[in-house]
Amino acid sequence: MLRSLLIFPALLAVAAGAILTTPSHAAMPGLKPGKVVLESMGPMTFAGSGVLLLGDPKAATVYAINTEDVASEGKLPEFDNLGATLTDALKLSGELKIGDIAVNPETGNLFVSISTDGATKLVRIGKDGKIGELDLDQIEHARKVMPNAPKDAPVTQRGRTRNPRDESITDVAFFDGKVLVTGVAAKDSPSQVLEFPYPFGDNTVTTSVEIFHAAHGRVEDATIRTFVPMSIGGEPTLLAGFTCTPLVRFPIAKLGAEEKVRGTTVAELGNRNQPIDMVVYEKGGATFVLMNNTARGVMKITTDGISEREGLTDPVKGGGTAGQPFETIAGLDNVLQMDRLDENHAVLLTGTDGSWALKQIELP
Repeated sequence: MLRSLLIFPALLAVAAGAILTTPSHAAMPGLKPGKVVLESMGPMTFAGSGVLLLGDPKAATVYAINTEDVASEGKLPEFDNLGATLTDALKLSGELKIGDIAVNPETGNLFVSISTDGATKLVRIGKDGKIGELDLDQIEHARKVMPNAPKDAPVTQRGRTRNPRDESITDVAFFDGKVLVTGVAAKDSPSQVLEFPYPFGDNTVTTSVEIFHAAHGRVEDATIRTFVPMSIGGEPTLLAGFTCTPLVRFPIAKLGAEEKVRGTTVAELGNRNQPIDMVVYEKGGATFVLMNNTARGVMKITTDGISEREGLTDPVKGGGTAGQPFETIAGLDNVLQMDRLDENHAVLLTGTDGSWALKQIELP
């Protein structure tokens, strides 16, 4: 899912780690109090002023939720067994599942989505070590239902059964006062990018996307799994990761200007793999993308020369890699979720279902 960025001017104060110790709890424009019932755990990110953007794929809905988060003293704690910690702190009794994590860049506090006893909840872990559930019964929020969402029903293709509704929202981002959402649509070109005003206007711009998938040697309507908006060669760009694992750039100006856009495949990072999160950061005067994956570890990808790269057009066979240079970071295994903690650090959820650890690393 989308992770903190350094690039767009409107976000520089937040991305650089500016701390707002006393955010206003006055009514947020465009948000109204009411009950939020989450049906599933999807991607999360912050839009500023303590407002959490949260995708609920089962409901095909994106929420903007005013967390009224306040900064606290201390350092975000680490846990060897986050599941046991949450179960004890929140007095949970049922089976626990953890979804996404998102750091509020204004406070440094961490928000976690969980599912237990048939309910999806949001949990705040403060820098002071306090853990609490966000009360969603009467909370300021706005909601946006995704157009063209797939039906909530299993579909069998090529001997595999899946519910495309679960992929109606694969990632969400906030930039330049707008919201970007990726996911699967119920139409001939199923991979789409949606753009709409924050905190949610009716004028939604929908663009279908396609890529040259080097590992498969063909053009495909593949679904974006994770992305970051960033400046590449001075041009606002959506850098996207796909299953099996092409890395593709799309000029944001083309999204909405054309009905269907083919991206430029700047790297093939290996087959039988799915990217999970991407974090953009600067180190030593250079810009890098850190990406965790289901099967190929955590990759540090340089952006040097990425704007001039024409893109791959030939097949890359045998699980090979090509294009933009990268390195796999040793010692970072089973990273399930990731977000940028501050200018120099990231927070990681590691392990396997039922056995999670929460830890911090220096950005490599």
